[in-house]
Amino acid sequence: MDQKNKTISQKLGMSLLSNMLGRFIQTGTLRLIDANGEVIEFKGTDEPVVTVRMTDPDLPLKLFRNPDLYAGEAYMDGTMVFEDSTLKDFLGLFSLNRRSMASYPLQKILRKTWRLLRGIQQHNPIGKAQQNVAHHYDLSAELYKLFLDKDMQYSCAYFENGDETLEQAQEKKKRHIAAKLNLKDGQRILDIGCGWGGLALDLASRANVEVLGATLSEEQLKIAQERAEKAGLSDRVKFQLIDYRELEGPFDRIVSVGMFEHVGATRYDEFFKHVYSLLTEDGFALLHSIGHMSPPSTTSPWIRKYIFPGGYSPALSEVCAATEREHLWISDIEVLRVHYADTLAEWNKRFQKNRDKIAALYDERFCRMWEFYLTTCEMTFRTGPQMVFQMQLSRTRDATGLTRDHMFEAEQAYRQSEQQNQKKSA
Repeated sequence: MDQKNKTISQKLGMSLLSNMLGRFIQTGTLRLIDANGEVIEFKGTDEPVVTVRMTDPDLPLKLFRNPDLYAGEAYMDGTMVFEDSTLKDFLGLFSLNRRSMASYPLQKILRKTWRLLRGIQQHNPIGKAQQNVAHHYDLSAELYKLFLDKDMQYSCAYFENGDETLEQAQEKKKRHIAAKLNLKDGQRILDIGCGWGGLALDLASRANVEVLGATLSEEQLKIAQERAEKAGLSDRVKFQLIDYRELEGPFDRIVSVGMFEHVGATRYDEFFKHVYSLLTEDGFALLHSIGHMSPPSTTSPWIRKYIFPGGYSPALSEVCAATEREHLWISDIEVLRVHYADTLAEWNKRFQKNRDKIAALYDERFCRMWEFYLTTCEMTFRTGPQMVFQMQLSRTRDATGLTRDHMFEAEQAYRQSEQQNQKKSA
C-alpha cells in the first residue's frame, strides 16, 4: 500500500473507531490520543476518566474491527499505553460499558459469527484437550509459585468474611467443598482436573478415603505425585495423566474444580454422561466452575488465542439443560459472585511483586500478557457477568441430604477441628 492510501486507511480507521466509541462510552470518560498527538474525548459521565495513547497509526482500524482481540495485543506490544490512568482503569471502563459495545452493529455481527463458529473454537476431543491444557498449565511451575497461595490453588478462593489472606481463603474453599461432599471412611473419590493435587490431599486428610486425581498436565502430575509421597498419603491418593473420558468407575464422590471451563459447550452432554456412568447409584458429584449470568455466548478472542484455547465459561442455562438430558438430579447450587474478583486481585498483587522474577523466566511481553489476563478477568467478575457456581449432582433424588443442614454441620465441625489443631500447634 502506498503512503497516500495508507494515510487514507489510517484516517478512516480513526473515524470508524470514533463513531463506535461515541456510542460505546455511556459511563465515564475516555480520552484517546492518536499517533499524531490529536486528543479526542468520549464522554458519558464525568467519572471515571481514562486516558489512552496509541502509538501505532494502524491500531484504530484494528480496534474498530475487533476490540476484544486487538486491545490486548496492543497492550502486549506496547502500542497502547496509559497516561494518568492504568490498565485496570481502562478495563474497568470497558467492563462498565460492555453492554453498549455489544449493541454496536459490527459487534453484533462479530458475536453472531463467533457463536456460529464456537463448535470449532471449543473442539476438545481426546488428545486435542491435552494440547489445549498444556498451552496454559504446562508453563513453569515456578511461575505459578510466584503468584498463587502456598498450596497452589489455581481457582476461585472462598472469602468467607472478606478479610482473609489468600492462603486462608483457599483453605476455606477446600473446607467448603469437603463439607458439601459428605465424606465417609471407605469412599472412593475422583478429582477431575486435580491441578497440583492440593484438594485431593486435603480430602484424604479429612477422612479415610481413596482419591484418584486425573489431570492432562504433565507438570501438574509430577508435582502432585511428589506432594502425595511427601505427605505420606501416596497409598490412598493417586494421580494419573488421563482424560476423564477414559476412566472407569465406580466412585462414591466426584469433584471437579476449575476443569469444566475446558470442556466446551458442544461436549457438555458427553461430560455429564460420563459423570453419571462413573458414579455409584447413591453417589454424587460436586462441580465448581466459572459461569456467567447472561445468555449463552462465546469466549473472548484474546483469551481464546493467548490464554485458554478451547475454553468457555457457560451460562447456567447451558449447564442445567445438559444435566437434564443426562438425567442427573441437581440437588444444590451455590453462586459465588465477587469471590473470584477478590482472588484475581490477590494473584495480581503477587504477580506485580514478583514481576522481575517472572520477566526473567519469560520476557516483558509475557508479563504484559498475563497482566492483561489477570486484570481483564478481575473486571469481568467485579462489574461484568462472570461468576462461579458450585453444583451438586446425583443419579437419585435422595443421594444427598434432603436439606442443606448437613453441609453447614460438616463445615462447622471442620472449623472446630481446625481451631483445636491450631491451639495444639501454638
